[in-house]
Amino acid sequence: MYCFVGLGNPGGEYSGTRHNLGFDVVDHLAVRLRTAFKPGRGSFNYAVSSFHTNEIVLVKPTTYMNNSGEAVLDIRNRYDVPLERFLIICDDFQLPIGQLRLRAGGSDGGHNGLYSVIYHLKSNSFPRLRCGIASEHTPADKSLMAAYVLAPFSAAERRLADDMIARAGEASLAFVVHGLEKAMSQFNTKPISQ
Repeated sequence: MYCFVGLGNPGGEYSGTRHNLGFDVVDHLAVRLRTAFKPGRGSFNYAVSSFHTNEIVLVKPTTYMNNSGEAVLDIRNRYDVPLERFLIICDDFQLPIGQLRLRAGGSDGGHNGLYSVIYHLKSNSFPRLRCGIASEHTPADKSLMAAYVLAPFSAAERRLADDMIARAGEASLAFVVHGLEKAMSQFNTKPISQ
């Protein structure tokens, strides 16, 4: 079993914002895998499907971004998924929009959702897929970053974001079928359009 957790904020007011890319990716995967989300028995919504004989659980925490780790820990305890079969999917303001970075582990990189996951799991040794959101509109003043990540993409950015969401879905499935190293070598490159 694999568990793909998209990080984001629940509620219509956050839909389509830069910070909800994790939700967008697992929503895309739910369509691709012909499944639908339903409420879990904890602070999350989930959908179950399979791909190449592997069961996949898609998860959207309902805890809001800064407490994402509570839902991830709950999921881990319920499904007993080893950390190396988790994939945490989130936005990254340090990567240009359209670029993906798949990693086996590491720091939170200033992302509050990842910080919460690391804190609750008491480990940073889990795969994560970061989706770039940086653009010419990214504020140099970090105190303005919250407003930036909670804003929707511009029309030009939306096209790049939609392409990136589809590629992130492919990277997630490549992780299942081919393993992390091969998926990293295939998807940790700049998209052709940049």
